[in-house]
Amino acid sequence: MNETMSALAQQLRVDAVRAADAAGSGHPTSSMSAAEIGAVLLARHLRYDFDRPDHPGNDRLVLSKGHASPLLYAMYRAAGVVGDDELLTFRRRGSLLEGHPTPRLPWVDVATGSLGQGLPVGVGMALAGKFLDHVPYQVWVLCGDSEMAEGSVWEAVEHASYCRLDNLTMIVDVNRLGQRGPTRHQHDLGAYAARLEAFGWHTVSIDGHDVDAVDAALREARATTGRPTAILAATRKGRGVAAVENREGMHGKPLPDAEAAIAELGGRSDLRVGVTEPPAARVPRRVGGEAPDLPRYEKGGDKVATRNAYGEALAALGSVRDDVVAFDGEVGDSTRTEYFAKAHPERHFECYIAEQQLVAAAVGVQTRGYVPYAATFAAFLTRAHDFIRMAAVSRAGINLVGSHAGVAIGEDGPSQMGLEDLAMMRSVHGSTVLYPCDANQTAKLVAAMADRDGVRYLRTTRGGTPVLYDPDEEFPVGGSKVLRSHGEDDRATIVAAGVTVHEALRAADVLEERGVPVRVIDLYSVKPVDTATLDQAAGTTGCVLTVEDHRPEGGIGDAVAEAYANGHGDVPRLARLAVRSMPTSATPEEQLHEAGIDADAIVSAVELMVERVLVR
Repeated sequence: MNETMSALAQQLRVDAVRAADAAGSGHPTSSMSAAEIGAVLLARHLRYDFDRPDHPGNDRLVLSKGHASPLLYAMYRAAGVVGDDELLTFRRRGSLLEGHPTPRLPWVDVATGSLGQGLPVGVGMALAGKFLDHVPYQVWVLCGDSEMAEGSVWEAVEHASYCRLDNLTMIVDVNRLGQRGPTRHQHDLGAYAARLEAFGWHTVSIDGHDVDAVDAALREARATTGRPTAILAATRKGRGVAAVENREGMHGKPLPDAEAAIAELGGRSDLRVGVTEPPAARVPRRVGGEAPDLPRYEKGGDKVATRNAYGEALAALGSVRDDVVAFDGEVGDSTRTEYFAKAHPERHFECYIAEQQLVAAAVGVQTRGYVPYAATFAAFLTRAHDFIRMAAVSRAGINLVGSHAGVAIGEDGPSQMGLEDLAMMRSVHGSTVLYPCDANQTAKLVAAMADRDGVRYLRTTRGGTPVLYDPDEEFPVGGSKVLRSHGEDDRATIVAAGVTVHEALRAADVLEERGVPVRVIDLYSVKPVDTATLDQAAGTTGCVLTVEDHRPEGGIGDAVAEAYANGHGDVPRLARLAVRSMPTSATPEEQLHEAGIDADAIVSAVELMVERVLVR
């Protein structure tokens, strides 16, 4: 076994060198350090059916050090699923073998390359296996030593230990060198072990180039119960080629003389590995068919906070769909995720104050076929923006919910106010951004989110708002609602969403009394936006005012302006009201007034717009 595994490791090195040389770029030295790890894992420990990447019993392999993609692709060639010609298309336009792995390849669950994300996502996969699927697959995460400096890694380390994820193994390729020089702890395996053991992890320290030691460590990891395992493997970057081995300045570059390096490594070979098939497994779920019995709120009745409607609607959705899972960032009593937790405790996960792990866990469980909803304050989701961005790269389907949005939260002040979240979420590729203004609208949108693709974001409000819509009203994603109109007599259009819809309606009443009829549009779908309704309003009124409880950059005003800039209809006179000052503590009513987004401010802005049009 020793001789065969060593030969396979050399083949992986050679193929990494060849791929990077063909591309003229890449990270062969980072791949070469982990070759023995890749060889032994692939040939002796990974249980995977490459013909059925969706097999519920498959182990999961996450290459957290995604820049070492040549190693992964070399492993795929050894497994017989990537041909030699395809290997040499590495990094070329149209190739599935991208510079960093993405799920364009069917055996890659999540995109990696932004360091510090593989382990947190692996935690989500392990949570699914242990608590949802109840299938004994192992989650293997290959990390680099440089990314151990990332805070997100330690959020994951803490959470994995707390949940006793003995189906999770982190393998750290401790090759000593980062991008620009030595890592913080270099080859001090004891430093890494002490930190991980303090969090409750089982650790195994080995020579990462000793195939017998790697084999024994992987066996020990799978056999360990009650806690996760970290294998700390001391390796040398560029192993096997004297010109680059353990040398600084070689990161992210093809080898200077690929032919000489290949010869030094023993030359090309074509070893093939029969990967162990996974055990039979079955994960039955109810994923649709029956419509949820959504909560119904009386139109014109008591005020209801949209965050309450979110919690109640999610609990109802979970009653008819076993694939719906909820995550919260230790604010479930505020986001109202606690309603789901009480109704379906077996599918609720508390991530505590660790927003990166919160989003990563959602990404992890969706790879296993679940539909996650992850909620926290809108302001705190900004901490996890890189995970949200990478979720889009992963083609992941996740639902994110940000509560306590805008200055309307009141006395808590600016640190708790989500004022940048719409811009952040709108900028994510393929995202859906929803901002309901009442409880019935919220309930319908919560249900609609479940079956959409990509990153979906719902913005909810802390305080109670009037119920404007009938419980049977429909709210298609990409639509809007015209709440007030006088037809061709409308002098201006007010576009609002969430709390500002109610301010816009109050302003419309005042303006009508003053002889200025206006149209009010509830733009609950901020992305995609309802261009048809906006175009019609522009053609009729010629003046459009947007009002939002958000910063002026990237929110509703920009969404509307972009719609007109990209459309084919009339471009109206545009103005926008948004939060331009730095809020302090005050009541919600005072906050809206101070920010210049309440009914009074809307009345003044519309009158000014109409007056300017008349003067022209």
